[in-house]
Amino acid sequence: MRFLIDHALSFRVAELLRSANHDAIHVAEIRLSAAADQVIFDFAHSDDRIIVSADTDFGTLLALQRTPKPSCILLRWPELRNAEQQTRVLLANLSNVSDALGAGAVVVIEPHRVRVRYLPLTEMR
Repeated sequence: MRFLIDHALSFRVAELLRSANHDAIHVAEIRLSAAADQVIFDFAHSDDRIIVSADTDFGTLLALQRTPKPSCILLRWPELRNAEQQTRVLLANLSNVSDALGAGAVVVIEPHRVRVRYLPLTEMR
């Protein structure tokens, strides 16, 4: 899978995903650390990458733009404080959501559940 790790998560998450044989880059590696969410969104779309973030703004952008891509994984698990924990949770859940991410989806990973909403999003709740 091809991931774009947002600045809300550590650079180390991209490194650990690469160690697990995924194509992952952090926004800092492509000089987008200070970029607006829309710029990051546009890059992920054009480079066919899945955004991984803790920032819910990407879900809002997807809902407003009603596009089928890019897919997005939102880590909504405050107790995951370091990159190793975050990456472990990502990797543990990828096999269950990979088809959805390939089709276009927002995946929200929380402590007690994983939610999947297919794109394009048609309404905000």
